Amino acid sequence: MSLSINLPLILAAAFVSSASPGPATLAIADTAMQAGRRTGLALAAGVVTGSLAWSIAAALGLAAIMASSAWTLEVLRYCGGAYLLYLAYRSKRSAVRGTTDPERMAVEASPSRAYAKGLALHLTNPKAILFFGSLYTLGLSPQASPAELALVIVAVGLQSTAIFAGYALLFSHGRIAQAYRRLRRWFEGAFALLFAGAGLRVLTTRLPT
Repeated sequence: MSLSINLPLILAAAFVSSASPGPATLAIADTAMQAGRRTGLALAAGVVTGSLAWSIAAALGLAAIMASSAWTLEVLRYCGGAYLLYLAYRSKRSAVRGTTDPERMAVEASPSRAYAKGLALHLTNPKAILFFGSLYTLGLSPQASPAELALVIVAVGLQSTAIFAGYALLFSHGRIAQAYRRLRRWFEGAFALLFAGAGLRVLTTRLPT
């Protein structure tokens, strides 16, 4: 392994960030339980695509430029927080009504909409910019070659795919899906609280610039 790249360190940091509970994993779990494996995997694919976009931006130095722009991060922060609160509202409405609302049924019927949901969720996460920016400065030296940058992007992307797809497969498992159907209103209420908490946290946390 070249001295200009510390791939194990980068993968370890990326693993902790991706596998830890957060808005993306919440959305994947929610969608996989209510809509099934195919739709859950589609949403996971959207999250992975957003992750790859920020990873490539960090490798090219674009993430550092965006992170130095306070207004860019603020716009993303408000968009991301608002989107999470919107997801909380939809979960709350479903829990109160006791039936799946039309918008959630549309997502269930369309993996492409689930993919777009996952992509929007990750592209509007300002912490992704900061994470990937710090990740690349942590494990790469300025002398890293384009081939080494490509290796990191591919390795992190494959690991993220395994993690997020794993969440989709786990929460779409038959027993978990059956439990969701029996206790759907309780699950939806819990997801409403979790999405609302995540959204408020994004909106109220001051990001370093």
